[in-house]
Amino acid sequence: MNISKRIAEIRKEKDWSQTDLANESGVSREMIGKYERGEASPSIEAAKKIADAFGVSLDYLVGEGSNAAFDKATVKRLQDVQKLSTEEKAHVYAMLDAFLLKANIQNKLAVSK
Repeated sequence: MNISKRIAEIRKEKDWSQTDLANESGVSREMIGKYERGEASPSIEAAKKIADAFGVSLDYLVGEGSNAAFDKATVKRLQDVQKLSTEEKAHVYAMLDAFLLKANIQNKLAVSK
């Protein structure tokens, strides 16, 4: 997905207008519109402002890089988990695995109905 579609997608997920994004990012509404229509590409500075307004990384905004699938809150949590001891990580992973198993089972049950 290109950056123009990604900006529009994230903006709509947040239920923001282009004006809302402009106010949050400090990038003009007119430029937000041009970015979303693919008429212009944001500079790195503008893309960073937009990413910060959305609370996502630049990787996530442009859909590339090792953290492209993660917003900033997820990346921060992953970084914090990496700082834990081996035993503490095992506990975190066990809880996460249990939660994911439960969600997977619930999804399969919902699909089969």
